Amino acid sequence: MNSIFYKQSGRLLLLVLLLLSCKSGMAQSDSYLPADKVASDFTSLLKRPATPFRPSFEVTRTDSVIIEKGFIYSEANEKIPILIYKPVHTKLKSFPVVICLHGTGGNKSQGDIKRFLYKFSTMGIMGIAIDARYHGERLTDSLKATGGYVGAITRAWQNTDSSHQEHPFYFDTVYDLWRLTDYLITRPDVQPKRIGMTGISMGGIETWMAASVDKRIKVAVPMIGVQSFKWSLENNKWQGRVGTIKGAHLQAAKDLGDSAINQQNILQLWNKVVPGITGEFDCPSMIRLFAPRPLLILNSELDQNCPLPGAKIAFSAAAATYESAHATDKLKIYVAPNTPHKVTPEHEQMMFEWFGKWL
Repeated sequence: MNSIFYKQSGRLLLLVLLLLSCKSGMAQSDSYLPADKVASDFTSLLKRPATPFRPSFEVTRTDSVIIEKGFIYSEANEKIPILIYKPVHTKLKSFPVVICLHGTGGNKSQGDIKRFLYKFSTMGIMGIAIDARYHGERLTDSLKATGGYVGAITRAWQNTDSSHQEHPFYFDTVYDLWRLTDYLITRPDVQPKRIGMTGISMGGIETWMAASVDKRIKVAVPMIGVQSFKWSLENNKWQGRVGTIKGAHLQAAKDLGDSAINQQNILQLWNKVVPGITGEFDCPSMIRLFAPRPLLILNSELDQNCPLPGAKIAFSAAAATYESAHATDKLKIYVAPNTPHKVTPEHEQMMFEWFGKWL
């Protein structure tokens, strides 16, 4: 049995999913490709030539934290800006790590991300954040002039050279996260078997995408990012997610001769820019790959970007897999009641406690 927790009227109500006797849940699970194939296909899709990291960091030591700011390269011409907070009041020479990922339009230095990094440092954990593609330091003035993140997705949609196809909508940043992990395990101050990952919204999506496939990520907490893209599209609940990159969708609709965004032109853009996102690389399929590692899923009841009925499909897929792996103690799912698309203080507290327990 697995549990989903909803907090209502100051008390916890426990909903128990009897998945082994739930025919609909098992039918959904049976429709997925084998986990090994999903992992192999996703890795192959994102694969690109390896390049030296060429790391460069500046170190600042304060009374409360050691801060490193710098970069590595994930591709020959792709620099990943990195912010690191390390514990200062310790004699330890190496630390567990949590990678923290921002949402759409955010950056590694925004208030909540820096707060996460600092909190982890007080827990004896190294906190690390990066700027996603076309965000933060990676969003240059010239890129801003051409539409920034949405402009990059639009260009990826309009690209006619299949040998040079960008995937700025999630996938390219997922590749950066794999290369970041490659780099981290080379550092003497990192405990390579104790790496975790968490993220907000877009960062939550990148968390379940990157961590599900990369087994070096031992603990994960995707926040307000677990959903079913397929369910949202098929049930006319795509508006919240599409709205995060609306300009790209408007251009796709125009290019396809449509007067408005609709299910068909959304699917065509997704099939090119995030291929497989309504199939084998959708969350219900990929979330299974994280079992039996500790996984805490944090969602919200009224989230328009991650509609709850679709998210429940992913919850069930995860729960069934953890049930089969005899690891139900390592899965927890919490849905904040009457809450839109935002991270609550309770989400944050549960996230820190999860890493404190399992990492």
